[in-house]
Amino acid sequence: MQPVIQLTDFRKTYKSGEVEVHAVRGVNLTVLPGEFVAIMGASGSGKSTMMNTIGCLDRPTGGTYLLDGVDVGSLNRNERADLRNRKLGFVFQGFNLLARTTAAENVELPMLYSRPALPTSEQRKRALAALTLVGLGQRTDHTPSQLSGGQQQRVAIARALVNEPKVLLADEPTGNLDSKTSIEIMGIFQHLNDQGMTVIMVTHELDVARYCKRIVVMRDGQIRSDEP
Repeated sequence: MQPVIQLTDFRKTYKSGEVEVHAVRGVNLTVLPGEFVAIMGASGSGKSTMMNTIGCLDRPTGGTYLLDGVDVGSLNRNERADLRNRKLGFVFQGFNLLARTTAAENVELPMLYSRPALPTSEQRKRALAALTLVGLGQRTDHTPSQLSGGQQQRVAIARALVNEPKVLLADEPTGNLDSKTSIEIMGIFQHLNDQGMTVIMVTHELDVARYCKRIVVMRDGQIRSDEP
């Protein structure tokens, strides 16, 4: 089985003035299709830098990153953006929804960048199917202000799913939610994973990480533990 994510001797160095900051130091990480992985670590551990690279927002300084067999380091910015739109779905702590736009229209947004372009009818069909999948089939015409925090995050998850990505990336997806709603949202991620979706989640909450099937802990730019 070909890994969907493969980091080999991955390194990322930033310059802060005259100082080099080694954010990630020689990480090796393989994620197979269908895995549910939590990436944990304190602030400055390198987990966000690694997530940005996995999300094709950045390139490694050294080593290689293969996304579904494609060498991300060899791509230019436009090629990375195209790969990101085709292969990845994103869910963030802040829901990042357009305030005056309905749930269905918010979910349709990623499809506006699809190549080749999808017919409007197909965009609406996919958006409604994604909203139904996350339990919001009756709220498709509601704007974010008419939805609870948990419902807004469900819209964000539907938006991440609508292009049928290979990997769902979630960055602190329960960070703005109360405990009860967090459990509901994690239940959705579990359901998606049970259906075969590969999920990689950054979190600092151990009770959230325990919903995942594998926990990777980072410290000082390196993986310190990687276990079920």
